[in-house]
Formats: sequence, C-alpha cells, structure tokens
Amino acid sequence: MRKLLNPLSNGRKYLQRLILPLLLIVLASGFAIAPAYATGVYQIPKVNPGEPTWVIDQADVLSRLNEGKLSSVLENLAKKTGNEVRMVTIHRLDYGETTESFTNALFEKWFPTPEEQAHQTVLVIDTLTNGSAIRTGEAIKSIMPEDIAESVASETVAVPLRDGNKYNQALLDASDRLVAVLSGEPDPGPPVVEDKVQVAGTFKSAEETDTKNSTIWVVAILIIATVVPMATYFFYQSFSG
Repeated sequence: MRKLLNPLSNGRKYLQRLILPLLLIVLASGFAIAPAYATGVYQIPKVNPGEPTWVIDQADVLSRLNEGKLSSVLENLAKKTGNEVRMVTIHRLDYGETTESFTNALFEKWFPTPEEQAHQTVLVIDTLTNGSAIRTGEAIKSIMPEDIAESVASETVAVPLRDGNKYNQALLDASDRLVAVLSGEPDPGPPVVEDKVQVAGTFKSAEETDTKNSTIWVVAILIIATVVPMATYFFYQSFSG
C-alpha cells in the first residue's frame, strides 16, 4: 500500500515545486510592466553627422507613409545644403526632465563638439504633454535665427497638436517650414490660427488615457497580490488535507 501512495505523494510535491515559481513569475511580471514607459536620452540610438537617420518615432505616432516622406525631404535638404534636421517623438520624459532639457541633452549626445553641432537641428515632441523643443547649431543660427526656430516648436508644431493631437501634420508642417528657411527661401511663417467656438470634447487627452492605464495596472497588481497568496494557501490545504 505504501508503494502505491509514495508516487502520488512525490507527484504532489513536484507539482507544488513547479506551480509556486510560476505564480511568483506572474506576480513579478505585473510589477515589471506597471512602471510608466519613460524615455531617457540613453535610450535613443546614437546618430552621427551625415548619417541618414532623420526621424526617430519612439512614441509610434507617425504613419509609415509620412515617416518615409519626412525622411526623404530631410535627406534631400542635407544633400543640397549640408544642413541636417532630425525629428524625434517620445511618449514620456524621465522624472524631472523637461522637453527642453531632453532636447539639449540629446543634441549634445549626438553631436558633442561645436564642429559636429554647427549644421545640426534637432526637434523633439513629447506626446504625453504635447510639449516640443528645438535645438540648433551655430551655423544654423546664421540662417535661421532663434526666434524662427522657437516659433517652429511653439507655433508650427503646437497648433496641430492642440487641434486634436495631429502629430503627422505637426511634423510635416515643421519640415516644410524648416526646409524652406534652411534652403535660403523666405520664412513661410507659423500657421494661421482661426478662432473656433469651444465645444466640450468627448475624447480623452493623452494624459487622461495614461492616468487611466496606470490605474488599471495598480488595480491589477493589487488583485494579483491578494489572489496569489490565497491560491497558494488553498493549494497547500488541498494537498495536505
């Protein structure tokens, strides 16, 4: 009789050893996924002057068609004038970071010397706050004064973002203006803003959506933290009973 029970007992112990690590993995994965997907400068791939990387869409807000169109236009600008423009989208900044500080840090990471920086322009959009910033090199400043560069970030980019998070339109408009100015053509200026009657929107903002997702993860973690110990307890009870 003992010989018949021993294999069953050993099987139960084996299942216990197998299931407990799996439960711990499930619990740990909940904590691993929960943190917000903040982007630091160290996560952006290195780009060198002359390298044909013109658009880095970390936030995944651009269509393939428009990303290709932007890359083509900016590459043609670089070939014709030697002036290089790169556009970056991110979803969330690291804690304490601003769009301006991120843009400056990225610009200096990519182009650490004044010689490398001279003909460079970097434009960044943070899609969580819809903040945007631009940084240019010294040679660019002689062609495109800082007030125009700032207008590109604060007006040309910002207007489509305020009008329904139109990221594709924002960067297409920015590229049109930047290419014109950096090619020696007259500045077309910022977009004309038409006064509209304010109507209560039914769409959630990016920040509201992000907050909702964070709340879901917190609730999920609490459920896992409660259910797993209970399941483990009843599991032991069923085999020991």
